[in-house]
Amino acid sequence: MYDVLIAGGGLAGLVNAIQLARAGLQVVLVEKKQYPFHKVCGEYISNEVLPFLHSMGIYPQNLDASTITHLQVSSPSGKRALLAELDLGGFGLSRYVLDEFMYRKAKEKGATFLLGKSVEQVSFRDDYFEVELADGQVLKSKLVIGAFGKRSRLDKQLNRPFINERSPYIGIKYHIQTTFPPHLIALHNFKDGYCGVCAIENNTYNLCYLTTRANLKQYGTIENMESQTLYKNPYMQQIKQNAVFLYDKPEVINEISFAPKQAVENHILMSGDAAGLITPLCGNGMAMAIHSAKILSEQIILYFTGHQNRNQLEYAYARQWQQVFARRLWAGRQIQHLFGSEWLSSMAVMLLQSFTPATRFLMKQTHGKVF
Repeated sequence: MYDVLIAGGGLAGLVNAIQLARAGLQVVLVEKKQYPFHKVCGEYISNEVLPFLHSMGIYPQNLDASTITHLQVSSPSGKRALLAELDLGGFGLSRYVLDEFMYRKAKEKGATFLLGKSVEQVSFRDDYFEVELADGQVLKSKLVIGAFGKRSRLDKQLNRPFINERSPYIGIKYHIQTTFPPHLIALHNFKDGYCGVCAIENNTYNLCYLTTRANLKQYGTIENMESQTLYKNPYMQQIKQNAVFLYDKPEVINEISFAPKQAVENHILMSGDAAGLITPLCGNGMAMAIHSAKILSEQIILYFTGHQNRNQLEYAYARQWQQVFARRLWAGRQIQHLFGSEWLSSMAVMLLQSFTPATRFLMKQTHGKVF
């Protein structure tokens, strides 16, 4: 019988593992892959997370993270481009490096890891959970954290509303070496999509974009689609001309849903993207995952120290999650409507160029305070 079982070993799951193991709880984390591994992610993190990361002994600059101070946004034609200073700034660091480091940190604190295994089913009974793995192994725990990311077979098992509605979005990521200002995070728009570019570690850059299944279907292959849409933006064409692509093939994820989710489902406590996913153009997904795991860990520790029962834990976490994140998720969905369409993207960039305070306002709507 574990105190806490964590299903999924991304950013949120790893933060939960570190925090809870550090508090003396018996924690087991189940992850289907082996560290280190790549994930579809923009790999930019707002500096709002730094005090909390430092409290865990995680210093991004020691991992060769880039320092990012400015944002660039271009229209699909490239004729309009906005350049703005970021209020807090941030840093770029690959999930390959950061997740591996946090995995080792969690192991140091005493967390148990079951890697190369996946959770098949979660059942709640008699005030504890039985968790069946794909290999038939059954684990028991007092609490279960769902940190399985944007979508999972567990979402289907729980019959979560968003999983039954098809989403049009796909995400594609590369790591490249190219000529590009390392202090800049760029958001370049193209037909039915937008692409983020930023420096990460080791003079390498993340190139990650969101588009639609329909866009891919129209052109048949990722390569053809990129040629006919992504690289029609002259800023992206320039990046490509100077780029060395470091993957044999890109990382891809299908049916990314930005629909609202519940923070607690059938007593499972959702953490990170499993609780709610902000649109990538907001550049705040990684910070949100870290922050949500912090909030959840604090509530779980109150539960195990006798300050609240299960019902109080679930209510307190769901309520605090809504208070901290619901508004920025809503704002992200509204802002996304301004991009994707070639005409709307151009108009949005023009308006933001003309009215600088609007850019700062939108940043504040989609980012949180330092924690």
